[in-house]
Order: sequence, then C-alpha cells, then structure tokens
Amino acid sequence: MYYPEELVEEIRERNDIVEVIGSYVKLQKKGSSYFGLCPFHNEKSPSFSVSPDKQMYYCFGCGAGGNVFTFIMEYENYSFPEALKYLAERAGVKLPEQEYSAEEKKQQDLRSRILELNKMAARYFYYQLRTENGALAMRYLKGRQLTDETIKSFGLGYANKYSDDLYRYMKSKGVSDELLKEAGLVNVDEKRGMYDKFWNRVIFPIMDVNNRVIGFGGRVMGDGKPKYLNSPETKVFDKSRNLYGLNVARTSRKKYLLVCEGYMDVISLHQAGFQNAVASLGTALTDKHAALLKRYTDEVILTYDSDEAGVRAALRAIPIVKHAGLKAKVLHMDPYKDPDEFIKALGAEAFQERIDQAENSFMFELSAMERQYDMKDPEGKTAFFQSVAEKLVEFEQELERDNYIEAVAVKYHIGFENLRKMVNRTAMRAIGREPRADIVKEKKEKEKKEKDDGIRKSQRLLLTWLIERPGLYEKVKPYISAEDFTVDLYHQAAELLFAQLEQGELNPARIINHFEEPEQQKEAASLFHAKLKLTSEAENNKAFNETLRRIMNNSIEHRMANLDPADLAGLQKILQDKKKMESMPRLPL
Repeated sequence: MYYPEELVEEIRERNDIVEVIGSYVKLQKKGSSYFGLCPFHNEKSPSFSVSPDKQMYYCFGCGAGGNVFTFIMEYENYSFPEALKYLAERAGVKLPEQEYSAEEKKQQDLRSRILELNKMAARYFYYQLRTENGALAMRYLKGRQLTDETIKSFGLGYANKYSDDLYRYMKSKGVSDELLKEAGLVNVDEKRGMYDKFWNRVIFPIMDVNNRVIGFGGRVMGDGKPKYLNSPETKVFDKSRNLYGLNVARTSRKKYLLVCEGYMDVISLHQAGFQNAVASLGTALTDKHAALLKRYTDEVILTYDSDEAGVRAALRAIPIVKHAGLKAKVLHMDPYKDPDEFIKALGAEAFQERIDQAENSFMFELSAMERQYDMKDPEGKTAFFQSVAEKLVEFEQELERDNYIEAVAVKYHIGFENLRKMVNRTAMRAIGREPRADIVKEKKEKEKKEKDDGIRKSQRLLLTWLIERPGLYEKVKPYISAEDFTVDLYHQAAELLFAQLEQGELNPARIINHFEEPEQQKEAASLFHAKLKLTSEAENNKAFNETLRRIMNNSIEHRMANLDPADLAGLQKILQDKKKMESMPRLPL
C-alpha cells in the first residue's frame, strides 16, 4: 500500500534512531555519536556508529547503514510496509487501513486463516508429544540426545497413531473441511473420506523467517513409508522459498550459514551451539533457496552427508550458490555420515575445527572428478589434468585463475608453469584467440574499475562534507550541481540533498526513505559517511579542492562521451563548465 511521504516521515521522526537501535545493541556515546558492536557482522572493536544528528547508522567495518526503517528491515528481516507498521505501533501512530479488491481480500483472509490453523495444529502436536500417546515419540527424541530445552525451542510434537485424530480435534473447534484441505492438514479419498496428513509421526513445525508456522515435517515412528513427509504446497508454504531453521539462523550474526540436508542435522547443530544451520525442506537446493541465503550471508558451507548421495547433492548445489553470488565451501565429516553423528562422537569443538578446515568448492569438485580417472595410468592422469584445465579456463580474471592454478599445482604435485601452459592452450582452442588479448582486456577493465571507484569515492566525500560543514553548499553551488554526480543513485541522492539545502533544510535520513531496497538504502547511507584519514585542516582543504576538480572533470568527460554531435547547446555548456573549472579559485573547506 502507498503511504504519503509526510506520514512516513512523521513515523521516522517519532522513532529516535538511538532509542530504537539501543534496544537491540548496547551503545556508548563518543563525541556527538554513539558506538557499539555491529549486529550485522562479527567484530571485537565497535565500528557501528549511530548519529542522533543525522538520524542514521553506519558500520565502518561492513558498510551496513541507513535510517531507522533500514535497521528494522535488516535486523528483523521485515519488508518496508512491515517495518513501517512496527515503528508506527511503537510511536502510537495509526496507519490508514489498506484497501483490497474483493479477490485480494479473499486471498489475504485465506492466508491468515491457514496461518492461524497451523498455529492450532502445532500446539496440538506439541501437547500430544507430552501425553501417554506420545511416549514412543518422546523416547525417540531423547534417544537422539535432544534436551527438553531443544525440543521446546523447536516446538517439536507428535501426531497420534490414529489417522483421524487431528481431524476430529479440528472439527470439534468448528473448522471446515475445505479450510483443512487448503491448509494441507488432511487428505481425502473416496474409500477413507477425510483423514490426517500426518499420523504416527514426530512433528517438526516449519517456520518462516518471521516465526510463523507455515507447514510441517513428519518423521514416521516405525517402518512406515515414506520415512519423512512434508506438508504439501499451500497459500503460505512453498518448499523452494523456505529453509528450515532460517528463522533462528538469520539472527546468529555469523559470517556464514551451514546448509544441511535434514531437520535433525539442523536441530543437533543448533543444540551444539551452531545456530547458523539451515536445511532445505525435503528438496534439493534451488535457485530460490540460494537467493534467500544471499539475503543473509555471502558465504555458505555445504554440510551434507558424507556418503555418495551427499557428495552428489553438494556437487549440484555448488553452481547454484555460486550463481547467486555466494562463496561456497564443503565440510568433510569423514568417517561420520552426518553432522548429528559427528557431534555425538567428537563434540562441538571438533566440529568447529572441521568448519575451519572446510574445503574450497572448486577443489572439492576436482576431488570428486578425480574419482572418474585412473590416476595410476599416465593416460588417465593426463586426461584428468586436461579436464582440470577446462575448468580452470572458466575463471575470467587472470589473478583468480593463477591463484587456482597454483592451488591445483600444489595439491596434485604438478609444475605451476606446466599447468598454466595447458590452461592457456585450452583457452586458445576454446575461443580461437591468443590469451594475451584476455590480459589486455582485463588490464583495461581493472583500470576502468579503479577510475570508477575513485570517482565514486570523490562524490561520496563531497556529499559527506556538505552535510557535515554548514555553509559549504553556498561555496560550491556556483561550480557543482546534482548533474555532476554521474552514478545514478548518487545523482538521485544529490538532487534530494541539494533541494533540501536550497530550502535551508538538512535531513539526510529523509533522503534514505526515497530508496526502497535495503541494498540501495545501505549504499545511500554510505554517501554521508565517507572519511579521509587526514591530520590537518590544510590537508583537508587540499583534498577538498582536488575532489571538486575531479568531480567536475569527470562530469565534463561523461557528458562529452554521451553528447549528440548535433547538440551545439550541450557542447557550449561543456566548454563553459571546463573554463569555469580551470579558473576556479582555491576554495576553503
């Protein structure tokens, strides 16, 4: 729903950022700002800054930043409307009711009813585990060495051995057959009529990131088939978009997530102190899972079973997580089958050692590939290294490729230069051109990136100075405009800031509201927190004037490169701006 900008700003202003963040993070005042340990990455020295003047936060360690809305969205994994609602309630601001079409209202009501029904079912299963009927299931969980606290925290339960037990309970509460079917809690056929989806099973409630029960998994007691059973797809449950344990793992603040195969692996790891473990829900890892993981981490450690099926699962998962922009490693648990067995045998400390020794995913792929060749036979060994060369060619950056060539050479006791020549010959055959062309192209790309990074830093510095130095805008206004900020997001932020400064206002936190995505808000926050480690005012003045000229010169070059040859007025303006830059006096910061 669209909310007026004035209402959004009122809610932001009525939620002081120091008070809000202070309820999550221990803050200490230093100068005009407050500092604490960043909740978004692990650190020992506080680099997380909260500014009451700017009403913004910024971490100089990991770059997390934004206003009070950004913080709640990132910390609680809320969408903007959810964060807005939360902060509105906190401030006592009543939001206007959202208007739905008849069909939208019907679907929203159905989702709400299914979620409420799932909560009822979870409570019923939880209760049944603690009755005489649930004794067998409780013995099973205790036999897996789960503590009462773990059983409670995961809401584990039991579905009775009678196949209509939950159905009869729900009917006693007045729940319709249609709603029970929509929630995936019952099946129906001509012979048996309505009967429970889950019966005689230990129940694992599946929660979304906001701790709402969206479905269930069930482990059969006895020899029934299938051994594990999941809820079907419903209006609230999509196996490909959810991960078991993510509701807890997302707040663990670890720099990586452990991706396991099953419920018990996740539960055992959490009990052992590894609360950053998650698992897919009875399916192989999907692109949607990887995209979900990317929202919370930049690195995953695949913690799959050590058997052949687990190796295949890891090999399937590696390209998926890499495609999502995640760094991937593979954890080895030999001689044990899975994390649960490993921890029971060797304990948490030994498991942490295995995490620290997790294998680079590329090297893991090579190890798996090696098994397909007879390494004792010269022909087989040569064929293996040819396949390795074909994989090494896939690394586009020369430095990264060389690093992997070196690692492979060390592991397989082959000369670095010999392997590199094989890789170069493979590349030449594959693309029909000299590898030197790649190097030239890469060098140009590197130089362009360095220049772009320098321009971005200059533009960030100027925007930071403009909000930190009262009166500076009047000095630079004759020479710089928002048009000189050539990066799209920087240009938008500059337009908003310059408009504020023209009206004698300064409200950088309000500027953040104009960007919807958390990543955009984070980048926008970085525009107002750029720093230079300079010791004197003279050095600051020199840097300021160099920065101004760099921005102006880049703007001129950018416009020249994109100028229509027929645009004489545009050319005249560029020439005037160039003359203005050349004659610009040294300005005081």
